[in-house]
Amino acid sequence: MTALAPLDEVVLGLPEVRLRPFVDRYVGYRERADLPLVRREAAGVFVVLILGWGAPLDVTDPRSAERGVQQVDSFVAGTFDGWCMTRTVGVGEGVELLLAPLAARRILGLPLSELTNRAVGVGQLPGGWLGRLRCRLADAGGWPERFALLDVALAARLAAGPPVDTRLDWAWRSLVASGGRGGIGTLADELGWSRRHLASRFRQEVGLPPKTAARLLRFQQAYAALTDVGATLGPPAGAAQSVAGARPGVGWAEVAARCGYYDQSHLIRDFHQFTGATPTALLAARSPVAG
Repeated sequence: MTALAPLDEVVLGLPEVRLRPFVDRYVGYRERADLPLVRREAAGVFVVLILGWGAPLDVTDPRSAERGVQQVDSFVAGTFDGWCMTRTVGVGEGVELLLAPLAARRILGLPLSELTNRAVGVGQLPGGWLGRLRCRLADAGGWPERFALLDVALAARLAAGPPVDTRLDWAWRSLVASGGRGGIGTLADELGWSRRHLASRFRQEVGLPPKTAARLLRFQQAYAALTDVGATLGPPAGAAQSVAGARPGVGWAEVAARCGYYDQSHLIRDFHQFTGATPTALLAARSPVAG
């Protein structure tokens, strides 16, 4: 049986100007699922922050039960190099943010190596500020007030925390600008770092080694192209959407070439690892499944 989950409300908010280099957009939502609603979420080199006050959900990584979280309405999911599942039933309401890893590192105040391939309830994070923010968002009168609260809270976190190492920031921006196509050795040489040191810094602060981050950037571009949300080179705002919206008759070899893959088989391999299915199978999944 398929659980139909109409989105009662989706409201997009644009952060204030000084936050836009760090936060793409705010997505406010209200969604009702009368039956258990299960979604397959793709891997990504970005951080998901959900601040909710409705029905709780479970996040499950099929590779390890310890990486998930159960019955929470608010959580942070770090950079993931594999797909996971979410499950909920009832009326969910909240705000979703997708953060570039180094922006998340500053906002959350901890290296992303502590969140790699993990979903963590906000109550488990230090300081308690996200839990307090969640309560204020729930009590706010509407979406404009909620987005204004987010502006103030995130700006304060960015102002209070130390900046990211400028060399690491440059390395990340270079990798993003190339769409994951740039050579890791060349990147290390331009920094004057060894490849080992570059990999170590990425694992600590981004949560994944640069080679994996590059693969995910290419994959995100292919995934976005198939979902018609635009082939972005950074954390794609539509990365959690189903690929059911892709253009009919899309050619995988064409997509592979456009997104920097050596050939179609490499693209299919990444879809298997990062979504748990082939592009064709994902295109056939026109609606969520019940669990």
